[in-house]
Amino acid sequence: MSGQLSPIDKAKFVAAKRAVDFVEDGMRVGLGTGSTSAWMVRCLGELVREEGLKIRGVPTSTRTAELARQVGIEVISLDEAKWLDLTIDGADEVDSDLNLIKGGGGALLQEKIVATASDQMIVIADAAKEVGQLGAFPLPIEVIPFGWQTTKALVEETLINVDVLTRDTTLRMNGEAPYVTDEGNYIIDMHLSRIGNPRQLALIVNQIPGVVENGLFIDICDIVVIGHGDGRVEVRDINAGTVEEDRVDFLENENLFIDL
Repeated sequence: MSGQLSPIDKAKFVAAKRAVDFVEDGMRVGLGTGSTSAWMVRCLGELVREEGLKIRGVPTSTRTAELARQVGIEVISLDEAKWLDLTIDGADEVDSDLNLIKGGGGALLQEKIVATASDQMIVIADAAKEVGQLGAFPLPIEVIPFGWQTTKALVEETLINVDVLTRDTTLRMNGEAPYVTDEGNYIIDMHLSRIGNPRQLALIVNQIPGVVENGLFIDICDIVVIGHGDGRVEVRDINAGTVEEDRVDFLENENLFIDL
């Protein structure tokens, strides 16, 4: 089955499979949203079904919750869990300081709440997500629908005074209608090309009335697992200051994602 995977899917798979090594029996685990996180959820499901791993998962979106239940993971709410041992999630961009842009899948609000309610956050990504500076990927912000055009105008005015390369903003759409998050909000994507000071931008944007949260994850990620198409993985621990290299072997009878 592994031969059917594209190089980028192999990279996502090996990152996900390596990251679940951090999950231990009895943990409360935050389950991220997105294509890479879906591989992680399925890897965890396999451990639950075949090795008897006992965990409780807190999903960051309705689609992650549905997948987790399908693969046999016990799903609870964050209010039930109260605090998490670990969150594993993907990223749209990650820099050398493990700062992130997230929200391409539209779940940035729940993702940030879950990640910050965890003892540790592990990010899984393919090598293409590594960047020298954040900003090439559009930065999403979640806004309430009421007065969203005014909020958008305020955001554009604010961007004049921050260190970014371009300042285009667009309302994310779902066909002919605005994209609506699980919390009933809209998303404005900011096309900035380069973000000179992510920490400053995150603080400033969140002060704008109507903005619920932004997709900059600053000082939240502890470990990033970078996957490569040839099976290599790099594990970078920002707290320990270590970089480890590993390899995840593909099995010809791998059937973990046979229905994808």
